[in-house]
Amino acid sequence: MATKGINSKSPTIRRILREAAELSSTPSPDFHALPTETDLFTWHFTLRGPPTSVYSSGIYHGRIVLPPTYPLRPPSFRFLTPSGRFEVNREICLSISGHHEETWMPAWGVRTALVALRSFLETPAAGQVGGLDTTDATRRQLADQSRGWACQGCGKTNVEILQENEEAAKALEAEGKARQEDTVPDELKLGYREDIEKGSGKPQDDSAEASSASKSQTAADERMGDTEAELAEGFVQTAPLIPVDAPTFTPPPQWQPQYAAGQPGQAVPTPTSAAPAYAHGPAPVHHHQPDFHAIAHGHAWPQQQMQRMQQVRRNQPDWSNEGVPLWVDRAILGVVTALVVMLLKIVLEL
Repeated sequence: MATKGINSKSPTIRRILREAAELSSTPSPDFHALPTETDLFTWHFTLRGPPTSVYSSGIYHGRIVLPPTYPLRPPSFRFLTPSGRFEVNREICLSISGHHEETWMPAWGVRTALVALRSFLETPAAGQVGGLDTTDATRRQLADQSRGWACQGCGKTNVEILQENEEAAKALEAEGKARQEDTVPDELKLGYREDIEKGSGKPQDDSAEASSASKSQTAADERMGDTEAELAEGFVQTAPLIPVDAPTFTPPPQWQPQYAAGQPGQAVPTPTSAAPAYAHGPAPVHHHQPDFHAIAHGHAWPQQQMQRMQQVRRNQPDWSNEGVPLWVDRAILGVVTALVVMLLKIVLEL
């Protein structure tokens, strides 16, 4: 793909770059995710199976696709490594995915989604889109086989990818930069608990559930207020702040894509200066548009711009009803008179 530049002013682009930088500078030994070299909106992830589960020995690889309006809309997820829990290369249905936009919160990011995804591995499929019901023995066997699985695009096995992350995380700890454990947000914990209880057939306490849901909704409302303000700046923090002396993240040259028409990051084309044909008079004088953003903030229009607009108004013909030429009225009167005379002749001949 040809690359020239990206729209760094786009809130979506800024958010994606910041998340990629955060994941690169604060690696986790349990998961890894970065955009592909050719598309900022397509990510590949690798995560370790949750401990004390049939997936504990497994390392799974998959793909994330971010929508053009991310983070206002949730990403979609596909597993590329067989796990016995999710179908291979099929979009899965979870509360953090595009199948449930009503439960997604813009404050969440890729890191939050990966932590939740590890937890959801342990939930029963229960007829979910992309879910599979297999035996524990099959899932353990697939977990052992997953470690040597290699993605053709990444060119590394799952074990190699996480080994690099483990070494990077240990190097940061050796420098005295303690890593904070990633946790699932309370709103996602509620959905996780409900999935577990549905699969086990355990009855739910309605009063406890209502209280938990109320607390989660209150917390969500408080976070959404901060989220809307921070989204105006293009990024919502999804993990602990990066230390000042942490290694910086520089997008590779391949991440400077020139998107095809209609895709995110494309600059708005400049209108052509060709003047259209006008059937009712001379074409108006073309001029540059004023800076409406500056005007809205109280800045006066330049004197030269005002003179241009006045000149345009003077050159425009007046096509209002009060300015109808006199000859038009006389022509209409003549046509009406001729019609009356012809009608009188016809009547007299009869």
